[in-house]
Amino acid sequence: MKNDHRLRRLVDGDTIWLWSVRQKLDRDRYENCRITLSLWREGSRSRLSIVFRPGPDRVISNTYFEAGTVVVLPERDWLNLYEPKTVRRLLQIAAARGELPVGSGTREIDGWHLF
Repeated sequence: MKNDHRLRRLVDGDTIWLWSVRQKLDRDRYENCRITLSLWREGSRSRLSIVFRPGPDRVISNTYFEAGTVVVLPERDWLNLYEPKTVRRLLQIAAARGELPVGSGTREIDGWHLF
């Protein structure tokens, strides 16, 4: 399993975003696991947390396959949240849907709706 908690930098137009991926594992109860992609505008205190939790036909990596991967079944469509292109696309979809945080604090959204 990948244990890479560093902040990464993503430039989108005139805006600089910092982002990271965190994975919470519960080895006893898979349904309690989650992968969170967090994004901050540089210099801002607001954070967008895009959370992926396992569910019916929705799989998150839990050491079985590549870290940061989320999969939709039965099509087996997948995203790797460590890929900058994936992060940029999720950010663009969230912005288009008006999901970006306003003011300070954290806005948490379900990542499967952006998938």
